[in-house]
Amino acid sequence: MRFMLIPRSSRPEPTPAPADAPFDEKVFIAQMKFNEEMHKAGVLVASEGLSASSAGAHVVFKGGDPVVKDGPFAETKELIGGFYVLEVKSKEEAIAWARRYPGGMGNDDVMEVRPLTGSDDLPAEFMELIRKAAPSWSESFTKSS
Repeated sequence: MRFMLIPRSSRPEPTPAPADAPFDEKVFIAQMKFNEEMHKAGVLVASEGLSASSAGAHVVFKGGDPVVKDGPFAETKELIGGFYVLEVKSKEEAIAWARRYPGGMGNDDVMEVRPLTGSDDLPAEFMELIRKAAPSWSESFTKSS
């Protein structure tokens, strides 16, 4: 089973660290060791940090038309700074890894644990539509489930 771990803030409006805030090497090393533990255990599929929202964009669909809005996104209530994708045997195992997260970046006091949708989670008729509409992608989707 695949799960996404999403560290985020529980505060309605997380306050980013000031640009001149000192780099906390101990926290950074603790988080890299956490990555290394999951990698060595064979459960880490992917782990990435996300750049500041000022470097991003939102594509908003109004009446079916895409409208691009550049960051930063001051109104975003739950801005995330990164994610982990784990391949584990159960939700309980994903939660056990989430409990080991060292945190400490200031806006990461909640670790959300979400299962990824796999081919086994979808009705057979949806899978048939997926195979017809996206034949090559559907092969990779069914392999990763």
